[in-house]
Amino acid sequence: MSGNRRTALLASAALVGCAMLMTACQDTGSGTAKDSPSAGSSDSAGSSDSAGSSDSASSSGSSAAGGGKDSGAKDSGEQGTLAGTGSNENGKIGKCRTDELQVTAKDSTITGDNEGTVAVQLKNGAGRDCSLSGYAGVDLKTNAGSLSAKRTGEKAEPMVLKDGKSVYFGVHYPLNTSGGSGVRITGLVVTPPDETKSVTLSWPGAGSLPVSDGPGSPVKVGPLGSAGQGG
Repeated sequence: MSGNRRTALLASAALVGCAMLMTACQDTGSGTAKDSPSAGSSDSAGSSDSAGSSDSASSSGSSAAGGGKDSGAKDSGEQGTLAGTGSNENGKIGKCRTDELQVTAKDSTITGDNEGTVAVQLKNGAGRDCSLSGYAGVDLKTNAGSLSAKRTGEKAEPMVLKDGKSVYFGVHYPLNTSGGSGVRITGLVVTPPDETKSVTLSWPGAGSLPVSDGPGSPVKVGPLGSAGQGG
């Protein structure tokens, strides 16, 4: 009996030791399983964060690109508006137009001269500065037809005509001292430099020109600035 009890006790101890060993093995496996999902969860979260960052960066990039485009369009529009504001674009002064000039004429003949002079005034009424250069076109309307004035040949300097300011030029013609009726003058036609539109004025000078059999026109026109105020 004593031998059998010892055998039973040894067997029982062996069973207990094996049971404890199996429990330890199960705990060790369970711990690894717990760590693995935890590590996976961490990786997944990291991946999610990275994806979130990527999405956020893409959205921010699109917004920046869109903002840049809108900003550029706005700037372009503002520049277009600035360029179109007023009459002089891109900082350049535009030329004087016929419709922007007040054209008048007056007799400026000086007593004792052997020729008559009419001073033509061009006044800038454009509301802006404008440029002029060269000679104006001048034609006299007469009872014998139109008579174009020839240029005197004086040097014509380009100029900027300030808003509200005037420039003058002279029209010179021979006086009729023949005692005859001569060629009757009925009007004065002025075309500003570089323009095609003309202005017709009443003729303020002597009423007639002497009859001439020579070629060409006896009427001459000076460049801008060739006559002073009033003559």
